Amino acid sequence: MNPTKAKLMLAVTDLLKEDGIAGLSARAIATRADVNQALVFYHFGTVTDLVDQACRAATDEAAESYRDEFAQVTSLSELLDLGRGLHERERAAGNITVMAQLLAGAQRDQTLAETARYALDRWNGEIEAAVARALEGSPVEDVVDAPGLSRAISAAFIGLLMYDGVDRPGADSAFTSLEQLGALVEVIEDLGPASRLVLRSRLKGRG
Repeated sequence: MNPTKAKLMLAVTDLLKEDGIAGLSARAIATRADVNQALVFYHFGTVTDLVDQACRAATDEAAESYRDEFAQVTSLSELLDLGRGLHERERAAGNITVMAQLLAGAQRDQTLAETARYALDRWNGEIEAAVARALEGSPVEDVVDAPGLSRAISAAFIGLLMYDGVDRPGADSAFTSLEQLGALVEVIEDLGPASRLVLRSRLKGRG
């Protein structure tokens, strides 16, 4: 990548962490990157397009860094435990703030809405594969929609990103509840054959 483009993209994510989406401007970005303001428009066209490319690249980099950990997940409990650890690491890195600011900007800008959708889909792809492995062979495999469940988990994580900013103890409590849900599924998996049949029948009846 062109070094100037890389500096501008890094400047954007740094400013999102520190000043938020409302504080972004070509002048502020160029100053942070220590380049001429005209280079923002030369390389990206608009500030919004710069934010789009920077956030997509940051999402790809983050998701790729967790790919091996997601690939090792074989149960919902493991997935939720990974989710808590991911949340803590991403919070420490400031990436949760970037996502929160991106979602805020998406409410009023179609380009940023597409950026946010890309970021959510990118993470959901990793989660969906892990959910499918976790459900494989379980008594609820044929009555639970893996893609739907993965999106529900993604939505829960995103909601907790927002919650974390205003009520960290509340977010921690919510994570604990999600982990208890994972433990409940493991209890169900330990049921005997007869109990599994009853459970599967009851769940199908609610479908």
